[in-house]
Amino acid sequence: MTTSQTKTQITQWLKNEAAVLGFDFCGIAKADFLKDEAPHLEKWLTEGMNGKMAYLENNFDKRVDPRKLVEEAKSVIVFGYNYFPASEIPATDNFIISKYAYGKDYHFVIKEKLKTLIAGLKEQAGDIQARAFVDSAPVLERAWAVKAGLGWIGKNAMLINPKHGSFFFLAEIITDLELDFDQPKNNDFCGTCRNCMDACPTGAIFSPKVIDAHKCISYLNIESKDEIPDQFAGQLNDRIFGCDICQDVCPWNRFSKPCNEPQFSPNPKLTGLKKTDWENLSEEDFKLIFKGSAVKRTKYEGLKRNINFQNIKP
Repeated sequence: MTTSQTKTQITQWLKNEAAVLGFDFCGIAKADFLKDEAPHLEKWLTEGMNGKMAYLENNFDKRVDPRKLVEEAKSVIVFGYNYFPASEIPATDNFIISKYAYGKDYHFVIKEKLKTLIAGLKEQAGDIQARAFVDSAPVLERAWAVKAGLGWIGKNAMLINPKHGSFFFLAEIITDLELDFDQPKNNDFCGTCRNCMDACPTGAIFSPKVIDAHKCISYLNIESKDEIPDQFAGQLNDRIFGCDICQDVCPWNRFSKPCNEPQFSPNPKLTGLKKTDWENLSEEDFKLIFKGSAVKRTKYEGLKRNINFQNIKP
């Protein structure tokens, strides 16, 4: 470290700057091999719970050891960024997209903020290595969030923060800079509640904290490129991109507060759509409404597939 600032001073600067940039929380864990998580991930993959998401089988060694992503990594910095909307898009006579996809693609919004933080860290600490990750690389972000003291994994496999619920994006900076580490809370406050498990229309929550991707609505209408199996007819509940059901019923999300990020506000053209508008959506309209949106991941053909599937009778 080529700076006179102490590890603690830099850690405090980082957390303060993260708050200025809009992050709701920030925690830091020691970069190390995920010895407890590795066998669970291997079992989940071996049992084929990842569906056709073959990319999850790649880079296993990097998923369980951040030092293989950043040489001599010492710290995994985890950030949470709230995306809970001030008001939901009306669901009456409408198809539903996940709240996280209302506005601009979070990958771009958050990545820019992480780049700003990395630049600042280099000013504070000198010549360091650091990489930013926003749900786009082999990083077990929820495991690292737990290790950084930011919450626990709920029965729906989402990270739950006791102050913010679960409607937030996770992002990471992995660096060879050693910082002050936070401690896991080792608390799981789901207790006997099984709202998420009981509410899932397709029974995707195989057991607490274990999701069968083959049955997950978000997998069926985003990740899978195949036709949606007829066995799920009538079970997608008008959801055409993603699914928030397991989060909507979670008692911890009563603490969710509207986000302050204007880029996550929906396109005004999106808020006025009705089912007939979706059914008649042209490719030109799709490109206009969802420019810069995460919804573009499913492409026009995929979105039309999801819309048409809603009309299939059980």
